[in-house]
Amino acid sequence: MPNGETNGTASGPVNGPVNAPTSGPAGAPANEPRGGARPNGQWYPAEWPGLIRALAAGELVPATPRRAATVLLLKDGADGPLVHMLRRRASMAFAGGAYAYPGGGVDPRDEHPVRWAGPAREEWAARLGLPDPAQAQAVVCAAVRETYEEAGVLLAGETPDTVVGDTTGEDWEKDRAALVARELSFADFLDRRGLVLRSDLLGAWARWITPEFEPRRYDTWFFVAALPAGQRTRNASTEADRTVWIRPVDAAAGYDRGELTMMPPTISTLRALAPYGTAAGALAAAADQDMTPVLAQARVEGDEVILSWPGHDEFTKHVPATGEAPAGPTAARPATAAGPTAARPATEDATPGGPAEGEGGTI
Repeated sequence: MPNGETNGTASGPVNGPVNAPTSGPAGAPANEPRGGARPNGQWYPAEWPGLIRALAAGELVPATPRRAATVLLLKDGADGPLVHMLRRRASMAFAGGAYAYPGGGVDPRDEHPVRWAGPAREEWAARLGLPDPAQAQAVVCAAVRETYEEAGVLLAGETPDTVVGDTTGEDWEKDRAALVARELSFADFLDRRGLVLRSDLLGAWARWITPEFEPRRYDTWFFVAALPAGQRTRNASTEADRTVWIRPVDAAAGYDRGELTMMPPTISTLRALAPYGTAAGALAAAADQDMTPVLAQARVEGDEVILSWPGHDEFTKHVPATGEAPAGPTAARPATAAGPTAARPATEDATPGGPAEGEGGTI
């Protein structure tokens, strides 16, 4: 497709699968998430029970989580707001085949001085629960930078009240590729182009920390933002094999049917978007969202270990205290959803290229 995106919105189920076949791990069906998911689509790797037992027994030293940011990019559709989602390649070691949002880890250079519009860094530090305004800037910069790297959307303008209208073209792509390769810092990129970072276009939405038993951990801030006028998304990430614009309620329904695999924070933030009829309404509501970090807890009760996410009972898992994981439907359904039960993506991107595999993520 030109520019990697189809035009228009879907008023009903799409013709064809939401999850088109791609190459999966050796021995697994195409697009089968590595480790599988529970029947409703929750990403739940096969190795988790053993790691959970080790954590509960005090046999595991938790890794220090890396700061990260991810953005729920929104635009208005005929039946309410649409959210931009990407599907991680099935070959990826972390959450392969799962649907997520553009995002990734903080680059230490994200603390470098930048031209800034919107709430002061001190205000952002208070909102994000960070002790240092420089750390808050880094998280906000990471959100804006990763959205540009992975979706081609840039929340910046030549003045504090404007936004760039078009980020296509060879010169833009050259700079984006340099950012991805870490050959260019985001601060230098903005300075070279005379741009102001528009922090006022972001709203902090949630904060999740990867469970302590995972070897790769992230402390991730979730933001909402509206797609700027004149800009278009595209799949600019090598981490993803497909991106879609989809109504949050449709994506959540696909998860509930086991057709779309997601990690807990992804489906949780999707459900939180459901009450809002416009992208602007969701952005305005960001100030009221609870930013208390969500961190899974493992505890032993009788002959089982219970894994729970405080305030999110739907994700609770019961694991035998010893031995193998319980028998049952631990593998995800093949990621192909056709016919009237398929989730409804409104538009689709399909252009490859982007950050190195494995960067960014949360659970």
